[in-house]
Amino acid sequence: MSRFSFILWALMLLAWCAMRYPAMRRARRQRTAVDKRTALDITLLLACGVGLALLPILWRLGVLSGVADRQQGLVPIVLGVVSGAAFLWLFRRSHKDLGRNWSVTLEVREGHQLVTQGVYAHVRHPMYASFLLWGTAQAFLIPNWIAGLAGLAAILALYAVRQSREEAMMRETFGLEYDAYCARTKRLVPGVF
Repeated sequence: MSRFSFILWALMLLAWCAMRYPAMRRARRQRTAVDKRTALDITLLLACGVGLALLPILWRLGVLSGVADRQQGLVPIVLGVVSGAAFLWLFRRSHKDLGRNWSVTLEVREGHQLVTQGVYAHVRHPMYASFLLWGTAQAFLIPNWIAGLAGLAAILALYAVRQSREEAMMRETFGLEYDAYCARTKRLVPGVF
């Protein structure tokens, strides 16, 4: 059962890579007007890569030697697939809505526009919400307490550090327009948080 759930997780990872690649290519061609990234940002992004990709692969290769493995049933697999599908949909939708305004780090592009349509009409940080869904899917699909929860822990750390800095950067760039946007949207979950 764990082999099957790992294959499902790997397919989710490959789908994410296929979606992220065009955005990365487009972002490299965009000029940056404001750059607020720090060494901590880069470190947390690397931690996300380790937690969301490397540790599950190392677990499957047996590097953890069965340490912290847990039983895998059908219910966690189904929950993992559902949260994984939600992750991929929200991730794709977020990228599509942002278009040329997306950046992997804390940057404002030249000609940057405040995006308030699509999923951004309901939440300010749907990309982070999608990654939290990815971490949740991984926790269900990888039956190891370390490799399964590593992605979720890394995403929570990234969000905790970057969310307020990102909002401050957007407030500096868009002023009252951003304040009005914040007043009518939630951070992660529509109508809740």
